[in-house]
Amino acid sequence: MARAQATADSTAPRANPADVASVDAIIASLYDVISGPAGQARDWNRFRSLFAPGARLIPTRRATDAPPRPAVLTPDEYAQRAGSALTQNGFFEHEIGRSIDRFGAIAQVFSAYESKRSASDAKPFARGINSIQLFDDGTRWYVVTIYWDSERPGNPIPEKYLRR
Repeated sequence: MARAQATADSTAPRANPADVASVDAIIASLYDVISGPAGQARDWNRFRSLFAPGARLIPTRRATDAPPRPAVLTPDEYAQRAGSALTQNGFFEHEIGRSIDRFGAIAQVFSAYESKRSASDAKPFARGINSIQLFDDGTRWYVVTIYWDSERPGNPIPEKYLRR
């Protein structure tokens, strides 16, 4: 992988430079683009513009009485599967803590989050950790992978991920 290179996919929308200028900017853009009140369509072109070609989103799925398993999605598949539910129900996700490891052109971000149906909800309906892998090509940051799991009984978010 020494020569791997993220280049602009000719079919992907062009990113707003402010959305991809830094680790902080791309993380803020990720949360912002999926969040909004019921009835508000999400900007899926902006969403797609944040990702490297071949990027994946991987929620951890749990079925009753079955071991967890990953569900591997492309950004387009995520938009198709989640889009109508996000718009219909309202969805606000924001970061509540973060840990970053960086080496050269790569960064690994453990981003603790909470999810609400309305920005004014007193309590979140879900919390968890997004494990986000990023790549810096020297001109912008790209999301390569987002892999996440939810907080639940027996699986609380560790305190070290609730700090910034």
